[in-house]
Order: sequence, then C-alpha cells, then structure tokens
Amino acid sequence: QVQLVESGGGLVQPGGSLRLSCAASGSIFSIYDMTWHRQAPGQQRELVAVILSGGSTNYAESVKGRFTVSRDNAKNTMYLQMNSLKPEDTAVYYCAAALRGGSPKVYWGQGTQVTVSS
Repeated sequence: QVQLVESGGGLVQPGGSLRLSCAASGSIFSIYDMTWHRQAPGQQRELVAVILSGGSTNYAESVKGRFTVSRDNAKNTMYLQMNSLKPEDTAVYYCAAALRGGSPKVYWGQGTQVTVSS
C-alpha cells in the first residue's frame, strides 16, 4: 500500500499562486494513477485533476487553464500548480492514489487547506 502526505497549502490573495505537493511512500509510485480532489465547507468532495501512471492528464472544467498537475516519479511526488486563484478555490485539497488499470482501492492523504482571500 502507499502512504500520501500533502503540503504547500496556505493563505493567498485572489489572483495569486500556490504549488501543492503530494509525497508518496511505501510502494512503487510510478505504477499509481494519481488525482487531486478538493472539498469546500458544506460541499461534496470534487475531482480537480488526474495524472495517470503514463503521464496523461485531465482537469475539472472549473480549473482548466489555471491549474497544472505533474508528477516526478524519481521523487515519488505529485504536484498541483495553481495560478490565478479565486475565492471559490478555497477548500481542503486531497491527493489520492490507485493502482493503474482502475483498481477499486483508493489511498488518500490527510489534506492541506487552501484559502483564497484578500
């Protein structure tokens, strides 16, 4: 199994940028499909970005053109570069991992808070 730890959250003004990291341990990182999710207060958790083991990416419509997901398999780390942040991006951001090929078992990190406010 894999353990995940997010970092990089914080308070940022609208229009600002943050880079989140998701560090993995305990397994072979390169064979996992990785995702970023977020959950705002009173809202359901939503999928933000996907990066598959092979490097393909996909994004929620609400973040396309502003967020970029990437991974460094040598460092066992996934990143989420967030630019042009808006107040509605405020949420707890979680990373998740699942074995490539559509495994039903999903591993989650503990989350990192992102607050966009002036």
